[in-house]
Amino acid sequence: MANDAVRDHVLGARDEDTSFETTPYDVSIIGDYNIGGDAWASRTLLEEMGLRVVAQWSGDGTIAEMELTPKVKLNLLHCYRSMNYISRHMEEKYGIPWMEYNFFGPSKIEESIRKIAEFFDDTIKAKAEKVIEKYNAEAKAVIEKYRPRLEGKKVMLYIGGLRPRHTIGAYEDLGMEVVGTGYEFAHGDDYKRTKEDIARSTLIYDDVNEYELEKFVKK
Repeated sequence: MANDAVRDHVLGARDEDTSFETTPYDVSIIGDYNIGGDAWASRTLLEEMGLRVVAQWSGDGTIAEMELTPKVKLNLLHCYRSMNYISRHMEEKYGIPWMEYNFFGPSKIEESIRKIAEFFDDTIKAKAEKVIEKYNAEAKAVIEKYRPRLEGKKVMLYIGGLRPRHTIGAYEDLGMEVVGTGYEFAHGDDYKRTKEDIARSTLIYDDVNEYELEKFVKK
């Protein structure tokens, strides 16, 4: 319903506006609520790569930014479940491609930065490698500090939207094993994506109640 409201009442408001000067490196962050400052961290990495973040929504965004989103070159989708609808709409109406990215944990950050950079020219690709090199040093220090205490520990995840799969790599970077994961409100395509990131023995559960989850944890 929220996606439909944005589609019908926000997007398109500035389609005829030529006063906004675009660049070849304009992107938007879609589906980030900025609950833990995620959008700010994502924006920092993208801008250090040489990209211009025109809009980030809905967290810490504005209506004016949302209206400008149809003018970007690429939509970067943080929470697939909540806003794949509006991303698909903009692809169909405006021809804007979109891709899902994952900035949780150093391995996934590195993978996503390179994936995003592939859409742009060699200038962006070169800057992307510098960003990876810069932050890998920080990540390595954190891993060296905590991995000895966490290596081999087992993790079960049960969260609302994207994090049941997006955070798997971050735990694995610390040597931990994700033995169970699941969502409160996922669809079938979410689980297809989740299966790509887990071991064959990982338990997947959908909208479990407290009794079921406690039984899984004990087992």
